[in-house]
Amino acid sequence: MQALTSLVLAAFVAYAGGWYLGMIEGNFALLLFLATVVTGLYWLAERFYFLPKRQAAAVAIQAAATQRQAELNKMGIAQTDVDLSEARQQVLRQPWWLDWTAGLFPVIIAVFFLRSFLFEPFKIPSGSMIPTLLIGDLILVNKFHYGLRLPVIHTKITEGSAPQRGDVLVFRYPPKPSQDYIKRVIGIPGDEVAYLNKRLTINGEPVATTAVSDFFDEDMVRYFKQFEETLGGHKHRLLNDEDRRAGFSEAEIMNFPNRQNCRYSVEGAVCKVPAGHYFMMGDNRDNSLDSRYWGFVPEGNIVGKAFFVWMNFSSLKRIGSFN
Repeated sequence: MQALTSLVLAAFVAYAGGWYLGMIEGNFALLLFLATVVTGLYWLAERFYFLPKRQAAAVAIQAAATQRQAELNKMGIAQTDVDLSEARQQVLRQPWWLDWTAGLFPVIIAVFFLRSFLFEPFKIPSGSMIPTLLIGDLILVNKFHYGLRLPVIHTKITEGSAPQRGDVLVFRYPPKPSQDYIKRVIGIPGDEVAYLNKRLTINGEPVATTAVSDFFDEDMVRYFKQFEETLGGHKHRLLNDEDRRAGFSEAEIMNFPNRQNCRYSVEGAVCKVPAGHYFMMGDNRDNSLDSRYWGFVPEGNIVGKAFFVWMNFSSLKRIGSFN
């Protein structure tokens, strides 16, 4: 078992190392699931086989000592100086290969259920959601709000609520589902979303916006026009870059499913959201690779609803909920 365990642990280390070095494309959900299964099997083996076996060996040591003392008593030797406590502890001690497998199972299964069905942490890697979310924000995502999904295979097992306009959503990037993206829900199934001349219209109704003070981007060392937008009954802020054009060129647009639902021009884009899909955009409207470029997000790609910044090591003021 020691040799087998060494191979199993080496395989996990090799996978994690290859992922870290960029040699393979990792899948943390799969890795965590496998770790839960493997350590769970070791935990069961420890609970019902290895531990009883060690306990029986400790009992045998005590029984042998008792029998030896009885024999000594017959010989007139009433007391010995033999201390068996250390020997029993050695026999009962969990070996290293069980300590690193069965011993870790309670922690791993707790993380597995917490991450898979309750809340999952994410780190914001880009500026597409500025000013709502900044690069380096560590956020929490509610995994059950839109319905629970089985990890790895992503099968939905509870209904939950449907995404609403204005929700900040984490989803698996349609062109590359192994990668997670975060954007704001702009259009729900059946909506016609128009973003023309940097103004958003949904089903023919302009979305209300109010100009506020300019936003200073510390990384780019420049100001951007900032607006407050009301979408889905919630207010949030967005940015516009005056130096970026409003329209699109065909070279910028991917060949995505339901591509025929979108029309592009020098003014912008108009898209009809198909059933079971959502139209996503970043709050940094002119610096966001979103549904305007790669298409609609299928319902099956939803990961969860982002709702809380739990840490930003550059600014503790960032901690808190957001719209």
